[in-house]
Amino acid sequence: MDILRFIATRAALGVLTLIAVSLLLYLGTQLLPGDVASALLGQSATPEALAVLRARLGLDVPAWLRYLHWLWGVLHGNLGTSLTTGSPIASVLMPRLANTLFLAGYAAIIAVPLAVGLGILAAIREGGILDRVSTTLSLATISFPEFFVSYILIVIFASQLGWLPSLATVYDGMGFWGRVDATTLPALALVLVVVAHMLRMTRTSTLAVMSAPYVETAFLKGLSRRQVVLNHALPNALGPIIAVVALNLAYLVVGVVVVEVVFVYPGMGQLMVDAVSKRDLPTVQACGLVFAIAFIGLNTLADILAALANPRLRGSRR
Repeated sequence: MDILRFIATRAALGVLTLIAVSLLLYLGTQLLPGDVASALLGQSATPEALAVLRARLGLDVPAWLRYLHWLWGVLHGNLGTSLTTGSPIASVLMPRLANTLFLAGYAAIIAVPLAVGLGILAAIREGGILDRVSTTLSLATISFPEFFVSYILIVIFASQLGWLPSLATVYDGMGFWGRVDATTLPALALVLVVVAHMLRMTRTSTLAVMSAPYVETAFLKGLSRRQVVLNHALPNALGPIIAVVALNLAYLVVGVVVVEVVFVYPGMGQLMVDAVSKRDLPTVQACGLVFAIAFIGLNTLADILAALANPRLRGSRR
């Protein structure tokens, strides 16, 4: 397959997947129990007042038509209006998105080099102390959910040692190093969650190609295990490694909801939880759509990069 055609196909599938996710997201929020108008006006609202509010919110038209109106607005950059604040959702969402991306980027800068580096070292020293220790620790880390890891970090580094703040409080105009200090604990929680998966995948993917004929030939030439892994096995294992790194990067953006809630961090995850509790459905839909764009976009990019890293997918096939 021509690589350009492959890229175009993956991009088109990503767009179609995003449209399907937007439909499911909209339908899912519409199926939530309760009535939005009643939740906004209270139980003492009169039927006439409820009818007027439903008409103003567009709730008196069929759901499929409301979805098309919402999708059309999204395509034109209009995410809608918050039901709780009455302000455009984009004005509230963008600062929260910037905070989430800062936290995810902070965690990624630590997690990706650490996981890939340790995974390669574990493959080079298969069966050694480093390999056994990293495998054991990664299995233990994977077994703990994010909220448990977060609370353990708070108890150790905030409550007992007092090195870091327990709440990730950030605000407009806050300095860079102040943000780093405030977000270190939630970033470490995310790092511990994603490093184990990336490390194990890097090690497994590298070792999986070690039995290939070209690797055995490299050993017969007298090359060291380190040279064989770095120069021959690793380049052919890049595809799965890129995929798992992109998947975990997507998780750092999408899966921060629990961590943000634990540390009361003003990111998109916290915004989405608050919107659900207040039945602010347009805000919930906007947050979910941004999360979907990040997840699908990073996975599509991973497929493309994996294809570019695989020599068999370069050029044209007749």
